Amino acid sequence: MSAIRLLVLGAVRQHGRAHGYQVRNDLEFWGAHEWSNAKPGSIYHALKQMAKQGLLIAHEVAPSTAGGPPRVEYEINDKGTEEYFALLREALRSHEQKSDMLSAGIGFMVDLPRAEAIGLLRERIAGLERWRSAVTEYYLPEEGPEQLGHIGEIMNMWVHSADRGAEWTRGLIGRIEGGAYTFAGEGEPFVGVLAEGRPNPFATGPHPEDDG
Repeated sequence: MSAIRLLVLGAVRQHGRAHGYQVRNDLEFWGAHEWSNAKPGSIYHALKQMAKQGLLIAHEVAPSTAGGPPRVEYEINDKGTEEYFALLREALRSHEQKSDMLSAGIGFMVDLPRAEAIGLLRERIAGLERWRSAVTEYYLPEEGPEQLGHIGEIMNMWVHSADRGAEWTRGLIGRIEGGAYTFAGEGEPFVGVLAEGRPNPFATGPHPEDDG
């Protein structure tokens, strides 16, 4: 599952309506171009594809400043919102997600009710524990990786990764249960997007589609 769909849908949803450069600017402000495939070309492609798929509504609003096609603003619709929440829930619950998908899920977890986010993260821990239990039927971490030759280092890495992932998730659950962050239905949410005209210190520079 690609993180780009969740990231783009979530960014558009936070604005209500946004053009491609705004979405790109937000994702770069979050550093998503460093920890995911949210590069400029991928972002603009995802916007156009999801508009074709009926997840976003494309509005032509003004001529391009570069003399090209009109600038397009995107708005998420009911189908896109349904897709967004499905991706978000899967990103939090699945222990098999790549780190970029989990990162995107954490970035938008406050769009869910607090109790639901906790429940999904508990599912992630349960999945990690089941996976570890299955692996340790064949590989015992206590005996060290040498038991399987140097190939054992692969199993050793993944078992330790599962343990660290579960530990980190328990810590996150503890912070959420302790009242950290503002979740859906609890009041004014944290504003994670740049104000109009505010410079982005993490911007990567111009792209040919910025004016589209």
